[in-house]
Amino acid sequence: MKKIVFCVALFAAPLFTATARGQGELSSFANGEVETSQPAKARAENSVQTVLAAASALPEADTVIYINPQRILNDALPKFMSEKDLAEMRSGFGELKQNVGIDPQKVDYILIATRFRKPSAELSFIPPEFMIVAGGDVSAESLLVLARMASGGKLRDEKYGTKTIAVMTIEPLLKQAQNNPLLKSFTEVAIVPLNTNTIAVGSPAYLRAAVDAAEGTERINRDFVNSLLRDPTVLISVAGSPLSSFRKTLGLLGTGSNSKATGCETSFGDFYAALTMDANNFLLRGAMNADNPDTAKIMNNLLSALIQQAVEGVPDKTAQSALKNLSFQPQESEVVLRAEIPQQTVLDLIKKHPKPKVETTSQPKPATRSRKKRVLRQRTKTQ
Repeated sequence: MKKIVFCVALFAAPLFTATARGQGELSSFANGEVETSQPAKARAENSVQTVLAAASALPEADTVIYINPQRILNDALPKFMSEKDLAEMRSGFGELKQNVGIDPQKVDYILIATRFRKPSAELSFIPPEFMIVAGGDVSAESLLVLARMASGGKLRDEKYGTKTIAVMTIEPLLKQAQNNPLLKSFTEVAIVPLNTNTIAVGSPAYLRAAVDAAEGTERINRDFVNSLLRDPTVLISVAGSPLSSFRKTLGLLGTGSNSKATGCETSFGDFYAALTMDANNFLLRGAMNADNPDTAKIMNNLLSALIQQAVEGVPDKTAQSALKNLSFQPQESEVVLRAEIPQQTVLDLIKKHPKPKVETTSQPKPATRSRKKRVLRQRTKTQ
């Protein structure tokens, strides 16, 4: 299982170095370039409408990450795990299904959303909120029952509209948040079934917004969703508007109780990025909106220089090889990212990852027979 976590983390790491336009039309770099196996395409086509519907029912978000568990489990992990490890993983999934009625292999999608909030009326900073939504051929009620068991009775129910939201206070973080307001959004975590096969976990206020959105109120921008899911065969994709997030949280759009218009509407910094794979390579594609061609060239030079510095600062030759595959190019008003990283390079990096040491309790060695004889002879001479 540790290998699984590392593989997913390794896949995600380069993703967040990518930037791309999040709410515009698809740039020319993405269509027709990604080679995908026919089974993967078939699975993607069968589930894309489900994922689109789920993502479109989200509340407002500044950044959304889409994770394709089916593609990761069926196409990616088998390339990097031994038959034994795969069998152990599937056996673990089988035990989980048998014991609690939940099969992770039936999860069709995972969406991770964050949103920034305007300052309060007192002009105090409000930390961003987060939410994780998962759905598929799973029972949301069974997942909630499992969460109640895991919490040890610490979940309390709060009625909101037609839903019951289970909320738990995380006491250690609650104490730390008194001195660190950035932790405030994490002092409480909530869980709610949005429908029979969809469950959401995250900040209580954001989950209340998710309940409203599921009923058709203040939903996420559909263009944002279309951007995120423009290629349903990806392993992971992300779209966001960081500049808009900063403008909101720093009060440029007013406060929570007193909004104000601004003449500084821009999509500069809006991004999209995706990680997928073909038979031999991992393919990273992304683009960032740079507003105009001149700015695109400036940003391209800056990002290229940063990647070069990263290459020179990494001592591992395999990691250097992976970073050298990253290529930025200005394209009209965007900075476009392309990378093709051989799967063998990723496998080499995984092999170099040190395995955790297994701690063993040292037992005292029993006295050897020769030691006992020496002690006996010494006692005999003394007598």
